[in-house]
Amino acid sequence: MEATGTDEVEKIKSKFMSAWHNMKYSWVLKTKTYFSRNSPVFLLGKCYHFKTEGEYRALHSFQSSSAGDGSNFDEISAEVSGNVEEFRRDFISRIWLTYREEFPQIRGSALTTDCGWGCTLRTGQMLLAQGLMLHFLGRAWVWPEALDMDSCDSESWTSSTVRKLTASLEASLTAERDPRVLPRAQRGPARRGWDVTEVRNEVYHRKIISWFGDSPLAAFGLHQLIEFGKKSGKTAGDWYGPAVVAHILRKAVEEARDPELQGVTVYVAQDCTVYSSDVIDRQCSFMDSGKAGTKAVIILVPVRLGGERTNTDYLEFVKGILSLEYCVGIIGGKPKQSYYFAGFQDDSLIYMDPHYCQSFVDVSIKDFPLESFHCPSPKKMSFKKMDPSCTIGFYCRTVQDFEKASEEITKMLKSSSKEKYPLFTFVKGHSRDYDFVSSPLHEENDLFSEDEKKRLKRFSTEEFVLL
Repeated sequence: MEATGTDEVEKIKSKFMSAWHNMKYSWVLKTKTYFSRNSPVFLLGKCYHFKTEGEYRALHSFQSSSAGDGSNFDEISAEVSGNVEEFRRDFISRIWLTYREEFPQIRGSALTTDCGWGCTLRTGQMLLAQGLMLHFLGRAWVWPEALDMDSCDSESWTSSTVRKLTASLEASLTAERDPRVLPRAQRGPARRGWDVTEVRNEVYHRKIISWFGDSPLAAFGLHQLIEFGKKSGKTAGDWYGPAVVAHILRKAVEEARDPELQGVTVYVAQDCTVYSSDVIDRQCSFMDSGKAGTKAVIILVPVRLGGERTNTDYLEFVKGILSLEYCVGIIGGKPKQSYYFAGFQDDSLIYMDPHYCQSFVDVSIKDFPLESFHCPSPKKMSFKKMDPSCTIGFYCRTVQDFEKASEEITKMLKSSSKEKYPLFTFVKGHSRDYDFVSSPLHEENDLFSEDEKKRLKRFSTEEFVLL
């Protein structure tokens, strides 16, 4: 009886903490992000330049897609180059994954929200989503409805917060935690006049988002990622670092059963070293169906950009990485907050912020609302504030792409590093050739090898401790 009573206390405590976090992350302050007309803006390998008559101009007011009562971007005069609109469309088209509430309960816990602890998992999801978008849609794809996101799709932040707080408290005091869909007007895409390619792209757009749904069945949803995280000693509600998330993403992709995902694999660098033969072996491995074929690879490199603080000498390298066509972003942030870095201007990083609590969306229903999966406006942060722990991601469609990327990145590492040793290296051969235990492509029984478990525990207990 005593143990049962303790369990009940823990459940009630968990529900009240969830209610508090749901309220805390439902408040969104209006902040403006300014871009200079004199400097280029880079977003995941693409460059944009804004030209105005004034020295600076605010491109937009930050508002969440489900909060705010004004325009997501301020009106831009005709004097601004067309690149402003192109940048807006490109940024909004990236998949935005944030805290959610009222989703199906996570197995082994009383949690129905990841508010306050799941942000690194969310930024990892965003990086993987970008890799999958490159794979299925290509870098040139943009969401046709990107520029249609406006105040018509949003709620007043005050009413939204009150609604969320009331609902959270009521749910915390009852046993009813039924997931519900965002109470938002749904607008179906204007498919009339679309050609075959556009229809096909919209199908993949929705399919990619559905893989990240907040349900136990979603291949890369929070529920699945947490299950894989348990193999490294993590549980729901724990803090996850960018290195641990890199390994979790790799396992999630390896275990994904959807036939569409058989042509993609993930490689995680070992001790800041990318072993070229290991990568190529993954790309040339057989599909589960037995068909031979080259797989695309997403390479994840956990690194540290300094000691307790980020070393500013690495700024040019980070800029160089984000300007590459192969880059799918960086899982990083500032101390205790994880962000998805996707670009930069001057010495400021452009990022997408997962720290906003939105309602659960059932992605299994037909034509589920897409708006909450696209961020209407970017944020910027000084490079100096960046936490040194991060994971860098690259996408290579073919072996030839990987070889070309490794050459370009190696040159960049040598030219931008003022340190004696580069942040990471590409070496020929397999990891086993250097007396390391290589990660098998198909592991039996246990999801992580003993060597990986030791490495993950070290990451968990040492420097990789972002919220």
